[in-house]
Amino acid sequence: MSVPPRAVQLNEANAFLKEHPEVLYVDLLIADMNGVVRGKRIERTSLHKVYEKGINLPASLFALDINGSTVESTGLGLDIGDADRICYPIPGTLSNEPWQKRPTAQLLMTMHEIEGEPFFADPREVLRQVVSKFTDMGLTICAAFELEFYLIDQENVNGRPQPPRSPISGKRPQSTQVYLIDDLDEYADCLQDILEGAKEQGIPADAIVKESAPAQFEVNLHHVPDPLRACDYAVLLKRLIKNIAYDHEMDTTFMAKPYPGQAGNGLHVHISVLDKDGNNIFTSEDPEQNAALRHAVGGVLETLPASMAFLCPNVNSYRRFGAQFYVPNAPSWGLDNRTVALRVPTGSPDAVRIEHRVAGADANPYLMMAAVLAGVHHGLTNKIEPGEPIEGNSYEQLEQSLPNNLRDALRELDDSEILNKYIDPKYIDIFVACKESELEEFEHSISDLEYNWYLHTV
Repeated sequence: MSVPPRAVQLNEANAFLKEHPEVLYVDLLIADMNGVVRGKRIERTSLHKVYEKGINLPASLFALDINGSTVESTGLGLDIGDADRICYPIPGTLSNEPWQKRPTAQLLMTMHEIEGEPFFADPREVLRQVVSKFTDMGLTICAAFELEFYLIDQENVNGRPQPPRSPISGKRPQSTQVYLIDDLDEYADCLQDILEGAKEQGIPADAIVKESAPAQFEVNLHHVPDPLRACDYAVLLKRLIKNIAYDHEMDTTFMAKPYPGQAGNGLHVHISVLDKDGNNIFTSEDPEQNAALRHAVGGVLETLPASMAFLCPNVNSYRRFGAQFYVPNAPSWGLDNRTVALRVPTGSPDAVRIEHRVAGADANPYLMMAAVLAGVHHGLTNKIEPGEPIEGNSYEQLEQSLPNNLRDALRELDDSEILNKYIDPKYIDIFVACKESELEEFEHSISDLEYNWYLHTV
């Protein structure tokens, strides 16, 4: 893939700066392996230079652990002299940051080799490589995310989160009633500012619903016929939510399981596949009889165990699973069934799609999407049958069989012949090295519970 023509992109910069003379700064953003947004802030006068020549950032940006430290075993740090690569703008992502006191814009970037080719360790490039396989078949992926999050107090209690006080009642919420409109009213100003900010930034967020825990909400993104763009929106939406909440003297968390005994934060994605004429190949009056849908489901189910490290990339990710929280722990599918891993909504024939319900909100959207689409492509090209759809409560019919901890998930990923065909094995090595480094540090720590159990009893 060659670098997009700079002249075309310069028109975007010129138009934006002309329309927004008040803008003083531009934040240049790039999402790392963990989906954490990093980058540089420039003055508006430097924006043209960014479009013409890009900016330099070290390749080690994609070898950072969750704390922002370089994991040297990846080979992207000191082994290559912590060398720079070049980052170019992603067209269509230049927008205002509505939460800033000093007028500031933002621009999403992607990393390239100095010669211009995309850098293999950029998660966006990992996804693009998978998407190209559908392009070669004349197919287009249509995708939409559902993102869950908690509003939390800016002050923790002994290092642990707590719900924020309601701006209306002054009380901390205790309700676990899903879809309760009154709970939306309690935080209406913040939630409405999130939707309005998304509109200003061109992020297609079309609804917010109350989820099943205190101050937990879900934002629904509208489907777009471009999985890369869908992931861009998800990354930018998380940043928007966090900053808008902070403006309202609250904080947010996308941690998979912030509270014991409460629902975790999920990241569901809806997937359909369009042919060259824009028709949904899953369209059917009887989805169970649609061969393309069955094969896509079969491929995703077959690759699900090996995908878990991308869907659930942190130690905490695996605390989210449990039947009472509607988080599936076995490869399964069903028609309009929310207890399975892959739900097929059956509202109308032309809206038939796959809803992938396994990933946590702590997943990197690009890597999650890459894993899911690898499964879809594998299923379509190899005509993988998924077995019978589950009717009723899948938790009562299937035993847990997906990896239930990060170490097992990393082994499954490392050993997967199928995913290694879709995702550069060099990248899988980097991802596994980073996560094993985090896991090692975690396993060498001593928790409060260990002191409570063992300090005076053994």
